[in-house]
Amino acid sequence: MVMLGKDLLGIHDLTPDQISLVLDTALSMKEVSAREIKKVPTLRGKTVINLFYEPSTRTRTSFELAGKRLSADVINISAGSSSVVKGETLEDTGRNLQAMNPDLIVLRHASAGAPQLLAKMLPSSIINAGDGAHEHPTQALLDAFTIRERKQTLQGLTVVIAGDITHSRVARSNIDLLLKMGATVRVCGPRTMVPLYIEKMGVTFVPRLEEAIEGADVIMMLRIQMERQRGSLFPSIREYSRFFGLNREKLKHARDDVLIMHPGPVNRGVEISPELLDSPYTIILDQVTNGVAIRMALMYLLIGK
Repeated sequence: MVMLGKDLLGIHDLTPDQISLVLDTALSMKEVSAREIKKVPTLRGKTVINLFYEPSTRTRTSFELAGKRLSADVINISAGSSSVVKGETLEDTGRNLQAMNPDLIVLRHASAGAPQLLAKMLPSSIINAGDGAHEHPTQALLDAFTIRERKQTLQGLTVVIAGDITHSRVARSNIDLLLKMGATVRVCGPRTMVPLYIEKMGVTFVPRLEEAIEGADVIMMLRIQMERQRGSLFPSIREYSRFFGLNREKLKHARDDVLIMHPGPVNRGVEISPELLDSPYTIILDQVTNGVAIRMALMYLLIGK
């Protein structure tokens, strides 16, 4: 029987069977969110703490909704309103929270490896909600769920990930997941924003967006991670948008049934033109909807047994 372990720290730790288990479980969880009364008693008596050291809208809100729709007690903590501002370390924060006996801690942190640190220290389950530029496993799972929902499979698809690859935890998790599930992955972006070792991950680097999306089934555009960059990696936003922004003219190179995705938040007119953002090709809001289902599935699989 396929099961998950104590924690979800990264896609790297999951097998294809475990990924399929999460995606299949999310199907039934999505049905809960479509009901008139969007709640089931699955996690009644369980406590979930969302501990976010970085700003978030979609991820934090969907984790909160996921816990509440499963009837868990959900506590939200932001670093700016916690003892972190008084100098408390992550380790001490974790120990103090553990003393209150939570079942699950969802952690977003600016430092790569922070969820792994807590997972080793604490008996509570830990979900990585994004650690630095390292991984964002729940985003990759909801992206895979959204693609499979539209394309029926991940096997054999050509997926393009374009933009700021170097600083994107979303890119790393998605590359790992898509390759494990049998998709072909191409990456595109300014050479200054693509890791030198990228081909070693099993992907193909294509420098021009028009060539990268040729015959693509899915195009995943990424936000420029200004907050993680040091120095100027491209001449200007206008220049970046001209060469690496997606618009209708460039989209002609992709398949007619191509899907356009973005982890959010989107910079309109930079990564994607406004007309494409509001077109039927774009399924960004589907990603947001499915984020709740995926996070419900993970909570159930980790602490619902």
